[in-house]
Amino acid sequence: MVDVLIRDWDAHLAHEKRRSDHTRRAYIATAERFCGFLAHHRGGAVDARMLKGLTPNDLRSYLADRRADGLGNASAARELSALRSFLRFVGGSNASVPQMRGPRVKKGLPRPVAPAEAMQLAQDVEDNAREAWVGARDFALLLLLYGAGLRIGEALSLSGAALPLGETLRVTGKRGKTRIVPILPAVAAAVARYAAACPWPMGKDAPLFVGARGGPLQPGVVRASVRQARRALGLPERTTPHALRHSFATHLLAGGADLRSLQELLGHASLASTQIYTAVDAAHLLDVYRSAHPRAG
Repeated sequence: MVDVLIRDWDAHLAHEKRRSDHTRRAYIATAERFCGFLAHHRGGAVDARMLKGLTPNDLRSYLADRRADGLGNASAARELSALRSFLRFVGGSNASVPQMRGPRVKKGLPRPVAPAEAMQLAQDVEDNAREAWVGARDFALLLLLYGAGLRIGEALSLSGAALPLGETLRVTGKRGKTRIVPILPAVAAAVARYAAACPWPMGKDAPLFVGARGGPLQPGVVRASVRQARRALGLPERTTPHALRHSFATHLLAGGADLRSLQELLGHASLASTQIYTAVDAAHLLDVYRSAHPRAG
């Protein structure tokens, strides 16, 4: 029965993927809506066999039905991502998930990646990985960029000596300059999960993040995974690994961080490099004002 499949998927999201309660509720609601739609669309009981035999037209029909209810492009892209994850779970290791491009999301003014978008991006990259440990690796890496403000090169230069991550991490940045960055518990947990799943030995002098064959992970591999995920989610092209670092800075500034502290966290040699975030944050606030204030037009 499909109810059993959805319940098992929920357990998988909670225990294997360690998704938040909010994400699980959204994913499960999407799967239930989709299966309810299929019962009428296909005219029969929904089971694993039916789900394994779906076509891109089935997904398009579902999204068209949801769009008729007023679902926007961004939400439709998120639902499509959830359905891909569900169908991969149902299909198992040999799953063949119908491929289709996600709805296009209208580009707006440059702004940081929203927290929910950053997490959805990291989760989609993990879900689309060919192996579970690779997905855990990419999820941990992207959380380091967003949760600690690291450059991708800084994260990839970390060695096994950084393990286990504590409350702070010493990072070597541009021109060999070192700095201390705080590590959130969620980031430390993601890195620990990856380290436990990685099949390659992780000595103190070996790279922390390794490629599929055990060598140093190349930044191009990460960028390609992010590019695929942002297209599937309908996120703008500005959503890159480096954009997660920008988002880290902008969200801290919006939360009350001062420029000097932000300069230290980011490893900027000059305060002028950090001051660009005041303009970004002001632009974001102006955008909120224009969309919310009744006399802003």
